[in-house]
Amino acid sequence: MMTEAPSMTVAPAEPQPARPSRMLTPQRPFHWGTGRRKSSVARVRIKPGTGKFLINDREVDDFFRLPKDRNAVRNPLQVVEAASSFDVFVNVHGGGISGQAGAVVLGLSRALIEADVAYESKLKGQDLLTRDSREVERKKYGRSGARKRFQFSKR
Repeated sequence: MMTEAPSMTVAPAEPQPARPSRMLTPQRPFHWGTGRRKSSVARVRIKPGTGKFLINDREVDDFFRLPKDRNAVRNPLQVVEAASSFDVFVNVHGGGISGQAGAVVLGLSRALIEADVAYESKLKGQDLLTRDSREVERKKYGRSGARKRFQFSKR
């Protein structure tokens, strides 16, 4: 004789409330975002403004000379259609130019989400919130590089 276990009814899951955007206060006048790429680190601050974009106290066009880097760092603002709505201030150090550009993109995307959570789906759809985790492989002992070997001689 088998007894039936009481049936468990599962209540429908309640939708999670969207986390609110952080409000700017006099004590916290900026929205912050940190981005990393290779060995570069970018600290990005944004605030509502007219579209000023400074990287290490220089205009973005003076800092990044290559068009691909200039376009890359402006891409998050264009995706959310807020290019002239925010002033962007970036401190970036370490690595090379393209690594710094990648760090700025991630930091700016994170700062935009802190400013308005509604931007998250647009930025995620363009893959701007994924950190590129590729790093330089270390040099191994007994070799001239990470994988390169010295010339082999049979005789």
